[in-house]
Amino acid sequence: MTDLLRPAVSFLATCVLAAGLSAQTPAPKLEFPDASPNATVQQRVGLTDIEVVYARPGVKGRKVFGELVPYGEVWRTGANNATKITFSTPVKVGGTDVPAGSYALFTIPTPTDWTIILNKVTGQWGSYSYDEKNDQMRVKVKPVTLAEPVETFEIGWGDIKDSTATLNLTWEKTRVPVKVETDLAAVLVPQIEAAMAAEGKKPYFQAAMFYFGNNLDLKKAITWMDAGLAEQPEAFWMIYRKGLILAKMGDKKGATEAANKSLEMASKAEGAIKEEYTRLNKALLATLK
Repeated sequence: MTDLLRPAVSFLATCVLAAGLSAQTPAPKLEFPDASPNATVQQRVGLTDIEVVYARPGVKGRKVFGELVPYGEVWRTGANNATKITFSTPVKVGGTDVPAGSYALFTIPTPTDWTIILNKVTGQWGSYSYDEKNDQMRVKVKPVTLAEPVETFEIGWGDIKDSTATLNLTWEKTRVPVKVETDLAAVLVPQIEAAMAAEGKKPYFQAAMFYFGNNLDLKKAITWMDAGLAEQPEAFWMIYRKGLILAKMGDKKGATEAANKSLEMASKAEGAIKEEYTRLNKALLATLK
């Protein structure tokens, strides 16, 4: 390098070094996992949509009920914000009427029973601002002791039927079952009756099975099933269910005839459906002896 170029290179190196010192590398954006991750549980019971939004704390080696979650005190039933539960229609919770809407779900645990609380004020952080005067309802339920511990708090559904289900609160070695009921018949029966009185195609089979399953007017159910079979006389799976309705009505002779007819027609089918309805009809006939 010539003596003429050396000062220029030295000046350039000084500028680069100064720029590097003045332009600091930005700190990386960090994202840490939530100590209690959020979860949303959605369930349809009958014609009612139910949503639960909550945070899921873990045991993490701690003693939960009686220590981390004290007995006899209001608990947010999760972590962070109080758990939020929303019903799209009126329901019964633990046998108590609850209007459609959103509620904060609080609980008061004890070793022998839990108080389930639905409070009208949602979005509360913890239970620090909880006020009993805003309660929509309170009901007591019995906890169940589990054989195996559950690490992460869980809210889930079980025993789901047309109009009832069980909301389960599960953590550590405790499960708290809360029965939720919907008045499905009150909503659907007027709609069924209107559909049957109207012109056009009718849901004979579905209506008959709803009345059968909900212990409603079985005479209407059998009339509708017969109307459905008039449209689909080869539907042996419907004939089997006609036998179920007749059996519930106490008509053993009619039920036996229906089961035998369905069994004979199913024997001419092929594959899994043949096996299924052979088994179902034989089981029905066994109950009618």
